[in-house]
Amino acid sequence: MARGKLRIYLGAAPGVGKTYAMLSEAHRRVERGTDCVVAFVARHDRPRTEELLHGLEQTPLKELEYRGSVFTEMDVDAVLERAPAIALVDEFAHTNIPGSRNTKRWQDIEELLAAGIDVISTINIQHLESLSDVVESITGVRQQETIPDDVVRRADQIELVDMSPQALRRRLAHGNIYKPDRIDAALSNYFRPGNLTALRELALLWVADRVDEYLTEYRSEHHVAKIWGSRERIVVGLTGGPEGRTLIRRAARLAEKGAGGEVLAVHIARSDGLAPASPEELAAQRTLVEELGGTFHHVLGDDIPSSLLDFARGVNATQIILGVSRRKTWQYTFGPGVSATVARDSGPDLDVHIVTHDAAGRGRGLPVARGVRLGRARIISGWLLGVPGPLLLTLLLTHIRTGPGLTNDVLLFLTLTVGSALLGGLLPALASATAGSLLLNWFFTPPVHTWTIADPEHIVAIAVFFAVAVSVASVVDLAARRTHQAARLRAESEILSFLTGSVLRGDTSLDALLERVRETFGMEAVAVLERESDVAPWTCTDSVGPSPSIDRPEDADVDMPMGDHMALALSGRVLPAEDRRVLAAFAAQAAVVLDRQRLQSEADEIKELAEGNRIRTALLAAISHDLRAPLAGIKASVSSLRSDDVEWSEEDRVELLATIEEGADRLDNLVGNLLDISRLQTGTVVPLIREVNLEEVVPMALRGVPEDSVELVLPENLPMVAVDPGLLERTVANLVENAVKYSPAGEPALVSASALADRVELRVMDCGPGVPDEAKERIFEPFQKYGDTPRGAGMGLGLAVARGFAEAMGGTLEAEDTPGSGLTMVLTFPAATSHAPS
Repeated sequence: MARGKLRIYLGAAPGVGKTYAMLSEAHRRVERGTDCVVAFVARHDRPRTEELLHGLEQTPLKELEYRGSVFTEMDVDAVLERAPAIALVDEFAHTNIPGSRNTKRWQDIEELLAAGIDVISTINIQHLESLSDVVESITGVRQQETIPDDVVRRADQIELVDMSPQALRRRLAHGNIYKPDRIDAALSNYFRPGNLTALRELALLWVADRVDEYLTEYRSEHHVAKIWGSRERIVVGLTGGPEGRTLIRRAARLAEKGAGGEVLAVHIARSDGLAPASPEELAAQRTLVEELGGTFHHVLGDDIPSSLLDFARGVNATQIILGVSRRKTWQYTFGPGVSATVARDSGPDLDVHIVTHDAAGRGRGLPVARGVRLGRARIISGWLLGVPGPLLLTLLLTHIRTGPGLTNDVLLFLTLTVGSALLGGLLPALASATAGSLLLNWFFTPPVHTWTIADPEHIVAIAVFFAVAVSVASVVDLAARRTHQAARLRAESEILSFLTGSVLRGDTSLDALLERVRETFGMEAVAVLERESDVAPWTCTDSVGPSPSIDRPEDADVDMPMGDHMALALSGRVLPAEDRRVLAAFAAQAAVVLDRQRLQSEADEIKELAEGNRIRTALLAAISHDLRAPLAGIKASVSSLRSDDVEWSEEDRVELLATIEEGADRLDNLVGNLLDISRLQTGTVVPLIREVNLEEVVPMALRGVPEDSVELVLPENLPMVAVDPGLLERTVANLVENAVKYSPAGEPALVSASALADRVELRVMDCGPGVPDEAKERIFEPFQKYGDTPRGAGMGLGLAVARGFAEAMGGTLEAEDTPGSGLTMVLTFPAATSHAPS
């Protein structure tokens, strides 16, 4: 059965029209005869939503009871049984009520997709996991319901539902989003123009990145080499010279002028004799690029212009920034230079900026031979100088009446041989030496125009010429080979130094390392393959590339062992043998990174187990005393009441029953805290957030303490807070119980609240002995007691449970000194600025 397709309507904020767009699309599909049903839609009492639901089939919802209230959730089984072609499921990031089939609604949707049902859903940008911190810094509200970005990115279609902040505020003011009693608070808090503008920008940029991924995949699948300038991507060519920082800053300024501009700095380590780059300068330039929001890339290439253009076209760049050459004027006789060559070969779809700088024209060292990989143009030039050159020189010398003499003729021919060796290598030089020897014999040694040499000295001169020419050509070619090898090793050392630097910096991302391999060797895809034994099938542990499809090392163009049962597989082209040394270093580093990730994961698991063992040990120690003490009191009181030997008075019976009730209450409190700390440790606390008034919750939390032991001060104009009322009541009850326990006799604890900017603070103060600063964090750990703890004060779980519940609801709990003497617990929650997540 084919997997269903997922379409998501993404919005910047509530009320932009995601649900409206989803239902409108459903009506269009139904009109075309598509089997479409509404699996779940959050109505929010919006009239437009109710109107659009008319005419659409709706599957029944499942009712679940939780904490005395009844909630409705999508019935996954009913949708699967109905098996429509398309199911509409609102609120993609919603957290299901405890007791549901899955914890998150996106997991319900995964089941529908696996069953071949297409799904249309909605989500707001603030629910993406990677943006939750950014959204909190903008709005001051911590999102409790988040969803991994990868889940959303896997959608087949993502459509942005956009609306200007002004239009959205008008919709809100007209009552199309919230009820009238919530409009003013929403307009002055969450729906401020600045908040909406920032959220809108986040949504636009996130969708733009997703569109860019689609474009990259399409270009790769269809082998599109031409640049599509859909957004400004600026490639900065770095040589490691002093001009690099100027080029980077210039590129950053250009990127700022265009929306979504991106800077990619690239250094190409070449093996053709380029002056060596400074590792310190490259490291500084890399830091500068990353500080300005760009990325740094290191690529291995034998021809700088071609490699730079290939990289730019591979990333779909629109502009290249290069510096004016540092070579002196006379050095241009050896070629036009990288900048001019790139500008000439860039084509009409790629702009090249050549930027002036302080180091221009100051020199960069002599050019050296390009070694074995001379290029087609250099080899042709060598043959032209080595073969036609001697003929032209002969023609010139024969037309001079008074020739320079045989000795000088030999030196001129020798000059051509050396020049052909410098340009084309050994073979053109040998051809030049042979042609020169024959021409000297025929035209310049008496008797001329014959192969006979009359003077023995002339025979020696021609023989010496040929021997010197061959020797010089061999030496020049050997020097070129050695230069090539040295340059090659230098390029490898530069890459290995960057690889070593990543180890020292502690980079542990396997994806980043594989992406570096892909860029360095110009590959299409790189994957780490692993298997359990020599006969087990290979599995892909991790991979990068537009469409990696490497299932076995044999299927790859290049494979490098990483161990007994691991291999690094690359597809795209076959690497020369000399590149495999660098690839082996990358493979070794990949194995180290993979082992480090697994060791870190095991260490985290061991840490969790150790923490669990510590808690269990503390629990056993606590149970041995704190639970047995009230049980012993209850047992003694019950035994006394059942005894026939003593005639108890009515006052004695009342006292014994009170002892039993007090012991049962203590046991209930201890067991409740044990269950709460267990839920917090296992991460099963799922708060049901809604807007509440502190006046409704705090008084209920004071029922367990004597009436005259707490003074309550709550201003009437406190804003509402978005919390779970049940968890908040338990949190405040624990704090108040702790404050009463440590307050001196006759000194009531004080519970007060205040509004500060966009948050609400609830302060629980006592006048007890207090806690020193170094112990203020330790008292929130489970089973921790400080100082002279009163007898029967419990197991030290109350504050740990209180902080855990507070953080689960998006708040904080801190300890401060009470002015004068004592301890103050400060419970902080964001003021409610929008409707609570369903």
